[in-house]
Amino acid sequence: MASKTINPTRMELTRIKGRLKTAVRGHKLLKDKRDELMRQFMENVRQNKVLRQKVEEGLTRANRSLAVASAVMSPEMLEQALMFPTQSVELDMSFKNIMSVNVPRYEFHTKEEDTGDIYPYGFAQTSGELDAALDDLFCVFRDMLELAQAEKTTQLLAEEIEKTRRRVNALEYVMIPDMQRNIKYITMKLEESDRSTKVRLMKVKDMVLKEAHGWE
Repeated sequence: MASKTINPTRMELTRIKGRLKTAVRGHKLLKDKRDELMRQFMENVRQNKVLRQKVEEGLTRANRSLAVASAVMSPEMLEQALMFPTQSVELDMSFKNIMSVNVPRYEFHTKEEDTGDIYPYGFAQTSGELDAALDDLFCVFRDMLELAQAEKTTQLLAEEIEKTRRRVNALEYVMIPDMQRNIKYITMKLEESDRSTKVRLMKVKDMVLKEAHGWE
């Protein structure tokens, strides 16, 4: 049903038709955006699954090696070996724009150029399992950053998909049908007004003719 406050004039009809044209174009753009966001989301979900499995396997290996190292080394010796790390890491964060969504990108840099310099101890008093545990932890660290990046991206894309879906639905089921009803209402009112005007003009014409010819 058309709005009760609408003014059924040709100017209002032109204005609503312009709004309808813009709304239809915006609806198409938002649908395209939603579809592309869904494609990016599904691709990211698949990447997330692969990374999570990779991280879990890496942490399992590291824990297994650390458990063996703890079994063959005394707690005091293990604590002393790991007390003074020789390598530190700096984390940089930037952003990438995906369909107007700013998703994070993480990169880490080690303090020393030699990324293999991760052993803060001599090799005489430690076991090879401790070396393997540190190697596994260092390797899995990069995968953990990628996983965190993928999970945050998935969350942000999901939120944007939901917002875009609501906008598409508002246009498709509320705004566009409402404008179409208003256009139909104004068009009917204008046609009714035109018919009434024609009837009045015909009556006036008949009256003029009667007066001109002296008809009763």
